[in-house]
Amino acid sequence: MTAFDWQRMLMDEFPVAFLGEVAFRALFAFVIVFLFLKISGRRGVRQLSLFELVVILTLGSAAGDVSFYEDVPLLPITAVFATLLLLYRLTVLIMSHSVRFSDWMEGKPVTIIRDGLYELHSLNRLNISADEFFMELRVQGVEHLGQVRLGILETDGNVSLFYYASEVVKPGLSVLPPEQRPTYKQVPASAIYACSRCGHIQSIESHQHAVCPRCENTQWSTALNNPRPR
Repeated sequence: MTAFDWQRMLMDEFPVAFLGEVAFRALFAFVIVFLFLKISGRRGVRQLSLFELVVILTLGSAAGDVSFYEDVPLLPITAVFATLLLLYRLTVLIMSHSVRFSDWMEGKPVTIIRDGLYELHSLNRLNISADEFFMELRVQGVEHLGQVRLGILETDGNVSLFYYASEVVKPGLSVLPPEQRPTYKQVPASAIYACSRCGHIQSIESHQHAVCPRCENTQWSTALNNPRPR
């Protein structure tokens, strides 16, 4: 074998006309995946549940193979599409008649914020760090947890937030980036601080160490109490 053999690297033994077949196969794969999303009623990937994502990835793998492997015929891929669509419809039908099966397939919405505090058992069960939600909260206009009455992680991965009215917003843990959210083991001044792990609010005297009574964390951040912009 010759290194940097451009004929082998670019086309190998295939004729130039095979590029047209590749284009047709790619169009076929695109249409198959697009039709699946249209027929299944999905409008976007963010709406996909775990089960639907598995189906799409399986179909995508088959569609990818048929796009450029000359020895993969088109009709078997069509059979894969039909089988997956039938499986999807059957699963959705069973889920609509069985709450237990639906919960097993797609899971349940999980409360991750309640009354301005993180629900630690939910985060631990999901094996997710609280920091993973900070960006999502910032994108939705949240500056600190005291603005949030209830936060729910939906089965499709989205986070639904329900806010306190501006006049009843309470102090909360900042969700700003680390450079704007310094943490302390020994607080620099007397103020109201928020536990950096669970959001518990506590008044701490200057240069004091404190242990969070809720999660036993020793890191504290200055609590914010700004209302959400109207």
